[in-house]
Amino acid sequence: MNRSWIMAQTWRDLVFLHWPVSTEWLRPFIPQELEVDVFEGQAWLGVVPLVADQTRPRFSLPIPFVRKYRELNVRTYVRYRGRSGVFFFSLDADSLLAVKAASAGGFLPYRYARMRFVKKENRRLFLSHYAGKNGSEDFRMGYTPAAGIIEASELELWLTERYCLWTKPDDILYRVDIEHAPWQLQNVHIEIAENSLAAFLPIDLNALQPLAHFSAVLHARIYPPVAETKKRAGH
Repeated sequence: MNRSWIMAQTWRDLVFLHWPVSTEWLRPFIPQELEVDVFEGQAWLGVVPLVADQTRPRFSLPIPFVRKYRELNVRTYVRYRGRSGVFFFSLDADSLLAVKAASAGGFLPYRYARMRFVKKENRRLFLSHYAGKNGSEDFRMGYTPAAGIIEASELELWLTERYCLWTKPDDILYRVDIEHAPWQLQNVHIEIAENSLAAFLPIDLNALQPLAHFSAVLHARIYPPVAETKKRAGH
């Protein structure tokens, strides 16, 4: 890229959970400028728990109190002018400072949640509880990665290899580019004890087994937002 990145972050112990969903279910919750991206006609919902580490601005050491925190995001995949990327319905984190910074001005839908991550040998446990004005959301999952990196299928590449996100605060559509090496995916055994995320969808995610993948570590660089549209007159 010709532009300079503004923030770096390392993502650890990340799990991709994906469920096939109806495009019509997603459409009301996505900015009209964005097209719901599909693979062979199928839209997907993603839930991604991870540990965010080594968070730092360019030319700076990691930020105290924001350096390492847990995160849980709910997302889908979209297209804009021929480019594919991610749209987030929610981004929960257990760092109040990180949430306030990322959600300033409504830029990204970050929310503060109580979280716990436990790692013992090869076994992990991820817990999250969000309590909001419109109700609470809970997520509890244990998981054990399988040994070895897999050769990703076309669908697995489509779901994971995405290098930008879109967001629409204050009636302007922005794109944020993200740079990192290709994902090193592993199979993973998961046990979801509770999942009340994405309550806006007419399905119970607890009743459906997701497509699941694990990635141990990935280093990412985040670029400044780019305005894709202009603010409409009178807004």
